[in-house]
Amino acid sequence: MALTGPRPPQPAPESSPAPGDGGRSGVARAAVAVLLLTPLLRLAVVRHAVPAGSILRAGCAACGAVVELRHPWPALGPTARCRRCRARTGPRPGSVELAAVGAVALLVLLGPPVAELAAVAWWLGWVLPLCFIDLAVHRLPDRLTWPAAAGVGLLLGLAALTGAGAGPWLRAVLGGAGLALFFAATTLLLGARGFGLGDAKLALGAGALLAWHGWPVLVAGLLLALGLSALVSLGLLAARRARWSSHLPFGPFLVLGTLAALLLSG
Repeated sequence: MALTGPRPPQPAPESSPAPGDGGRSGVARAAVAVLLLTPLLRLAVVRHAVPAGSILRAGCAACGAVVELRHPWPALGPTARCRRCRARTGPRPGSVELAAVGAVALLVLLGPPVAELAAVAWWLGWVLPLCFIDLAVHRLPDRLTWPAAAGVGLLLGLAALTGAGAGPWLRAVLGGAGLALFFAATTLLLGARGFGLGDAKLALGAGALLAWHGWPVLVAGLLLALGLSALVSLGLLAARRARWSSHLPFGPFLVLGTLAALLLSG
């Protein structure tokens, strides 16, 4: 029998993180970062949610207290209350924050490639305030629609240069222009009964994102937007909260239809 001394103590095995912990923590950090940016989104809504031709709003509509990023709370926070008179400023409390968290969840579901995801993230950063503005005053300001579309075109161009090729980018440009022309044509032909020119400018970015994934995705996004608009209209008519002559803002439906089609295409 071999004589041996006492065995040295064995080090305890290191615990490895559970699968998915890193991804969940990354999503949580992204959500927190987005929530920190919501005062900027709320400020865009407060500034631009004014009738066409009016100057941008600088403060509380009730008392005139200045609303700015240097002192964002509570006017640009989740409570959305003026710090002087406590009147509501901008969208409903918590609504912008909830929409921002939903945008992060959508980006997580869409996933890479990174350049394509960056184009969607850029577009969402502009269209979130646009939806709230359209719901409030039925307009989509050029100051927000043009940068949204331009950024989508540039970022998709970067995605084309880094591996996707020129084909998807050319299809995205044609799809965005074609969808915008469709909405603009209804304005010219039907006047107030058609879509607005703001919808046409919003469609530039939406159409580009959809057509990047193929023509069927573009058609699906448009049909989903029109279908959602029709369902909500019928619901409002049934509840007697709207008339046949009422005009619903279409921007939010176009955004929702675009996002739904992107999710389904993945």
